[in-house]
Amino acid sequence: MSVDLSTHVGSVALPTPVMTASGTSGHGAELGAFVDLSALGALVVKSLAPFAWDGNPAVRVHETPSGMINSVGLQGPGVDRWMTDELPALMASGARVVASIWGRTVEDYARAAEALAGAPGNVVAVEVNISCPNTEAGNELFAHDPVTTRAVLEATAGCGRPRWAKLSPNIGPGLPAIADAARRGGAEAVTVANTWFGLSIDPVSRRPRLGSLTGPGTGGGVSGPAIRPLSIRAVHSVHRAHPDLPIIGAGGATSAEDIVEFLLAGASAVQIGTATLADPRTCTRVTTDLAAWCAKQGIAHVAELVGGALL
Repeated sequence: MSVDLSTHVGSVALPTPVMTASGTSGHGAELGAFVDLSALGALVVKSLAPFAWDGNPAVRVHETPSGMINSVGLQGPGVDRWMTDELPALMASGARVVASIWGRTVEDYARAAEALAGAPGNVVAVEVNISCPNTEAGNELFAHDPVTTRAVLEATAGCGRPRWAKLSPNIGPGLPAIADAARRGGAEAVTVANTWFGLSIDPVSRRPRLGSLTGPGTGGGVSGPAIRPLSIRAVHSVHRAHPDLPIIGAGGATSAEDIVEFLLAGASAVQIGTATLADPRTCTRVTTDLAAWCAKQGIAHVAELVGGALL
């Protein structure tokens, strides 16, 4: 049986719902050593600011049961340097690229977005990572306030591309309201969601294994299969509140069945992150397995699954 894996995230057409998650496949085409980048739904690059940033000091990553906790700190070369040094190889690979941007202030986001205005057409969307501390408001996350969420999305219109707002799950029951604020600011879709706040303490030193005991991150961000049920619930809560808002699911997917679960909850596409770090071929394997799963279930078009959970 032939299966059509194509999907749409708002106005963006993708050949498959499987894509990478920001921060887990680098800034450029390095994943191309393992997979055909043009066969991915999209490649989401690591978040870029309008300036170069070294990220956090070591230790940055620590393994957790069924996942990891990280405090990498959004290291990156800045948008301008990325467009000069990394984007050409991505263009040559045929990948559909989603540029992810971040900032400490609303103006930072505006500058990053405007710098992308001249990017080539294979940069199909811009993911606005608002799960970052807002230094103008005492380091609270932009995505924890509907006012700042909307302000950032409005400020990033200069990129001239569809915008996806990357939300934080740590707002809890307030997530649908934040999603609505992002849409009102101009987001065409929302990514649900970023990592969960976590803390890992070394029993001997009695100190955090990474990150710090201060700030909204309180150690680092937890990702991987352990958070998948939380992510599925977050996607469903946003879809139930806003059934016409396109969602990109993220958080713990490692298999074709996981992709299906996200789609049933209301996602139109799914990002794979931590699993890609463990095995850079994961997205390709999952895409192949997804086609086989759909064929076995008699599903001709994967889009039939979106929002199909019997809840």
